[in-house]
Amino acid sequence: MAKKEKNKMVEAITSMDEDFAKWYTDICLKAELIGYTSVKGCMVIRPYGYAIWERIQADLDARFKALGHENVCMPMFIPESLLNKEKDHVEGFAPEVAWVTHGGAEKLEERLCVRPTSETLFCEHYSNIIHSYRDLPKLYNQWVNVVRWEKTTRPFLRSREFLWQEGHTIHETAEEAIAETEQMLNVYADFCEQSLAMPVVKGQKTESDKFAGAEATYAIEALMHDGKALQAGTSHYFGDGFAKAFDITFTNRENKQQYPHQTSWGVTTRLIGAIIMTHGDDNGLALPPAVAPIQVVIVPIAFHKEGVLEKANEIYDELKANGIRVKLDDSDNSPGWKYAEYEMRGVPVRIEIGPRDLENNVCVIATRHNHEKETASLENLTSQVNSKLKEVHDGLYERALKNREKKTYQCKSMDEITKALEENGDGFVEAMWCGDEVCEDKVKEITGVGSRCIPFEQKHIDGKCVCCGKEAKCMVLWGKAY
Repeated sequence: MAKKEKNKMVEAITSMDEDFAKWYTDICLKAELIGYTSVKGCMVIRPYGYAIWERIQADLDARFKALGHENVCMPMFIPESLLNKEKDHVEGFAPEVAWVTHGGAEKLEERLCVRPTSETLFCEHYSNIIHSYRDLPKLYNQWVNVVRWEKTTRPFLRSREFLWQEGHTIHETAEEAIAETEQMLNVYADFCEQSLAMPVVKGQKTESDKFAGAEATYAIEALMHDGKALQAGTSHYFGDGFAKAFDITFTNRENKQQYPHQTSWGVTTRLIGAIIMTHGDDNGLALPPAVAPIQVVIVPIAFHKEGVLEKANEIYDELKANGIRVKLDDSDNSPGWKYAEYEMRGVPVRIEIGPRDLENNVCVIATRHNHEKETASLENLTSQVNSKLKEVHDGLYERALKNREKKTYQCKSMDEITKALEENGDGFVEAMWCGDEVCEDKVKEITGVGSRCIPFEQKHIDGKCVCCGKEAKCMVLWGKAY
């Protein structure tokens, strides 16, 4: 096991056991992911943070397009009359809406909402372009910013302006739309596990927790290191409710007028927060290789000695030519400073090479997730590095899965929930539920954990509701959430 370098930058990160919230903010600032602005509740996403988002975006965008989705871009502003067309939808978003009332010095005839989401804009567009079943389906997605006037904000997790993708699709039948909703939830789950090394639970939201205007909302839930849940992505089935509100009809195959069925689905920059809180440690970030802006950093030791820098450049050229995102740091900072710096930035693999290594045709490879080092031959180095990158991903995933398993408690009563949380700390609670919203609310009121989702993979813990003791309908995943 490699010794941890002492460094001011790492020491400036508060220990997660001391203050998890402060630890999180320290990493956002010290790793130069974000900066604060004079706009309250908003943040600057700095180049390193935005580079992570670009990797997330590129990965997901490729997955969407492979399934036939096309990117579009809707306006940022929504007329108030348009927003008001779907009653449940507007009521769900009303407290978070930001309004534009003036254009220059003139008061607008109608207020404009700064988009919190774009269902109404897509519906207006659909009503103009869909006339026949031959026009369906439309599989759209957009990468944009949205505004929601949050009262309490935290970088990436909850800010008044954030970046996201929102998919919007419209279909001939309910069956097609439901299949799309489920398909996109699976895309998100696969992405989180395959690219973010983050295990998730797939399930359906309870009736009280579904998206405003939806018939059904599906979600993936992840458990952070501190035992709190984070909703990592959602997929919504709208049925034909929006179509009726916006008078979207088409001529079906029997030459009759019919309402189409819609979906929407999205993930946001809060995934960066999820990465930090799932994989980070007291030394800083630990990035999954798939989304790391720098996958490998090369640190030449005593590179004023003959041949060291030349060999470091050869390694750089080889790795880069083989598609690995690599950086060579030949600055005059000390090796110890560089180790701490790139560890804090979460670079998955570090290669060290000095005069003695050069003599033996070897280098040292260090992996970020477990701080381990080993000597490696310079022959077939690309293959060895790729193997290490996979090792980092697998190691991060297994560690996160063990954390979730350790912090998942099966409970048969509210007293058991309270006891489990008091003795073990926050985590997921698996407990049965009768389906009554009164019981759902009471569980949260008494124990502090709310319903996160009804997992698709059901466990029969007990036949009785954890709250009222009546016959249970399903097992619910409960937890405290960000």
